[in-house]
Amino acid sequence: MSDSPTTPHRRARELGLPFSGITGPHNAITDVPGVLVGYATIDRPARNPGRWAKTGVTAILPRGHATEPQPVWAGYHALNGNGEMTGTHWIDDGGYFVGPLCITNSHGIGMVHHAAVRWMIERYAQRWQRHHLWAMPVIAETYDGVLNDINGLHVREEDALAAMNGAQSGPIREGNVGGGNGMICYEYKGGTGTASRRVEADGDSYTLGALVQANHGIRDWLQVLGVPVGQALRDDHRIPGLESERGSIIVVLATDAPMMPHQLRRLAKRAAIGIGRGGTPGGNNSGDIFIAFSTANPRPMPQFAGAKQTFDYLNDEVFDPFYLAAVESVDEAIVNALLAAEDAPTQRPGGHVCKAICPETLSRLVHGAQCETGLAQ
Repeated sequence: MSDSPTTPHRRARELGLPFSGITGPHNAITDVPGVLVGYATIDRPARNPGRWAKTGVTAILPRGHATEPQPVWAGYHALNGNGEMTGTHWIDDGGYFVGPLCITNSHGIGMVHHAAVRWMIERYAQRWQRHHLWAMPVIAETYDGVLNDINGLHVREEDALAAMNGAQSGPIREGNVGGGNGMICYEYKGGTGTASRRVEADGDSYTLGALVQANHGIRDWLQVLGVPVGQALRDDHRIPGLESERGSIIVVLATDAPMMPHQLRRLAKRAAIGIGRGGTPGGNNSGDIFIAFSTANPRPMPQFAGAKQTFDYLNDEVFDPFYLAAVESVDEAIVNALLAAEDAPTQRPGGHVCKAICPETLSRLVHGAQCETGLAQ
């Protein structure tokens, strides 16, 4: 099993889907300077006969492998709260978090939290040994019990540590990797997806990147670039029993633009519009939870900083391009996740295959509809 960045899959733009906006060099969240992503992908027979472990951990390091802890300014928003993201109480009050941000499955969140605390204690050993500090990493989850033996509790401490220690910059894999390994999106195989945008503000250039763990939606809802492709594909390889929403989506937005916590919370809210472009209304059983963070304004932990602080931030009046960038990158990241995904056998109910969407069919439907309406580019 390899989590190297090379992939044979064609992403949305490589398929000719005309998404708007100028991307960063890799069209990924890692285009934001300093942000690293790592995976641990679990794909093996489960301990229970006839079961299969298909899950994993995705780790995002906002400040890379730095050995000195620094706050990362953040804001979060839950469109529908049927899910979990740890650390959000302090993000609400303090406006920041410290350490890694990880995504896994619903029953793995405790183990990944445990591992992330260990990672912080070891990575920031000098500070943690000499001072009374506590670790509150951000860990989020989505449910993968259809494709993964989720009750087998297969995510281990070493898996999460491997994802964090192996985090890297540059192009990253999508689809059946990390925490996205066992996910289903619009009844097709889903998973991990990413995209980025360049944003100009008062002569300065910034990057905004999105990473999604896409596990949401039902087939009839699916839209791509405004085309209701789910309606045309409603009978395409559907799994019995999945006719109602039972998934979730985690969206992580990262930027190097200087933003205050309340501005990042407002940015996180725009992820709801991004996932809505794909057709989901935010189903009752879906945990649609979003977080945005800024790597700007680095500084020591408050315990080691002076009484007076300064903070650079953008005027709210220049935020519209950032909101648009968030919407566009989230929308594109979900499609990238669908296109990179690979077929996977089901666990509950057994005996079926969750198929990946056919890129050629998707391209034909989108381009055909745009030609009919005169919108083709």
